[in-house]
Order: sequence, then C-alpha cells, then structure tokens
Amino acid sequence: MNNDLKLSIIIVSYNTKNFLKDCLESIFQKIKKTSFEVLVVDNGSVDKSEEMVEKEFSLVRVIKNKENVGFAKANNQGIKEAKGEYIFLLNPDTLILDDNINELIDFFDSQQEIGIIGPKVLNADYSFQRQCKRGWPTFWNSFCYVSGLWKIFNKTPWQKKVFGGYFLLDKNENEISEVQQISGSAMIVRKKVFEQVGLLDENYFLYWEDSDFCFRVQEKNWKIYYYPFFRVLHYGGKGGTQRQPLKNLWYFHRGLFIFYRRYLAPNSFFLINIFYYLLIGFMFLFKLFINLFRKEKIIGSVKPKAEINS
Repeated sequence: MNNDLKLSIIIVSYNTKNFLKDCLESIFQKIKKTSFEVLVVDNGSVDKSEEMVEKEFSLVRVIKNKENVGFAKANNQGIKEAKGEYIFLLNPDTLILDDNINELIDFFDSQQEIGIIGPKVLNADYSFQRQCKRGWPTFWNSFCYVSGLWKIFNKTPWQKKVFGGYFLLDKNENEISEVQQISGSAMIVRKKVFEQVGLLDENYFLYWEDSDFCFRVQEKNWKIYYYPFFRVLHYGGKGGTQRQPLKNLWYFHRGLFIFYRRYLAPNSFFLINIFYYLLIGFMFLFKLFINLFRKEKIIGSVKPKAEINS
C-alpha cells in the first residue's frame, strides 16, 4: 500500500456517461486537502463512457469489462487495485457537495474501532435520503416501512424507536451516530476491513451487497458510523438500473431474500419467516405490475427529483 495515498475512490459505471462526468468533476473540484486516486470500473457500457473518462480525466484509472459483471464484482475489481488507506465506494449518479472530506478522514483516523463511515446523502431536491443510515430489515422494521407506519408514528422518541427502526428515526440526521448499516451509494471503508472481512459478496449481482457487507463487518466487531458533516447528493436510480428495470427489480427482491435468509431468518420464528418471504413475493409482483404502466420504473424506493425552475 502507498502510505502517502489516503483515499481510493471507486466508481462502477454502466452507461452513465453524463452522470459519471458530473460526478468526476465534483470529485476533482471538492477534494483538495486529501491525497486520492480515482478508479472507474466500466461494466461494458455502450455510451462511450470509457472514451469520455480517458479524454477528459487523464488522472482517472479505467478498468474495462467487456460485459456487465454486476455491481459487487465490479467494485471488487476496483478494491483489489486500490492503493489508498481508505476505500470510497461511490455511485456514478452522485455529486460531492462539500470540500471537507479531510475532516471525515481525520475522524476516521481518530477512531480505530470504526470500519465503515457513511456520509450524509441527499436526494436531487436536497432532501435527506434516509437510506444512508439504516437498521436491519427485520420483519417488524420491514412491515412498518412497507405499511407506512413509520410515517404516522414518528412524533415521540418511543415511536421513532419502535416504528422507525429501519430508518433509525431515533437518531438525529444532523449528528454523528453509530448505525447498523449505511448506503452503498457512498460508503467509505478502512482498507484493512476488506483484508479481514473479505470483499463484497458477488452472489448479489445488484442491490443488498452493502447490507451484507455491513453485517459481516459488525460480526468482526468493527463499528459503522454515520457522519453528517460531509454530504453527497445521490440522484438514485440513474446508475444504469433503468436500462433493464424489470430484471433489476428481480435482483432487488432476490437480494433481500438472500440477505434475510442468511442473517435474520435463523433467529426468527419460522412463521414470521414464512410471512416475510410472502411479503417479498408480494412486493415484487406489486412493483412488477405498476411498472408496466410507468415510463420511469421503480426498483427500490422512489427518490424525489430536483425541481426545474422555468
């Protein structure tokens, strides 16, 4: 490892040329006080993303795949090549908003028990993207999320803790806090964690590999923190998921099934597990049906869009 290189930023791109360009520009504009490298892993794009990067960002290393090998596997390719002390996994449909990532790294350096830090992630309209600090998708947390109970019962600390467990509503979005998992759209990992825990699980072609990794990291007694003083904007759903949306919808629900069966089902009553699997199947069929009538398909949750001023 190059001891002078603090940060390796890895971006997996799949036909996201314009978003990728904006993302890279924001990186080089905002990160000034931390030594870093950028690796773009291209998953067989046909929109000339590779050519754009090589022409306009000469400092960026490009790893070229002939086909789409999946999000987890492509990230692993970048992780194996990374030389930094910290690995920043970043989606291509993101923008770095702040120039103080050095302060996040300083916090990381001072807390040797922390294995992963997630920044504050905002939607395109600059509202808070709740997926950047989450609890586990247990049956109760998932039920409260899908049913909307978390939106109704969120007034008192007790209600936030009981009904808002998936989004950890009891933890202030403007305060540093320990969490169970953060979003893979912007995840900063101590490199030695990968060396101890292993890489992302490639059984997840797309989605839920971040949850799986966070679970394994905590099993090894590393802590995961949410850090709100460094912000990333995430458009959501623009990182290539719309090119084969129905196939990606399957990957999303398949990934949730794998994660739940592997980590949460063994400690749950068997009838609860049956209901959970039925819930996953119902949500898959429901989204499959409504997507037949939508131009822009829904995979996970709907992200707010930026308002366009006329």
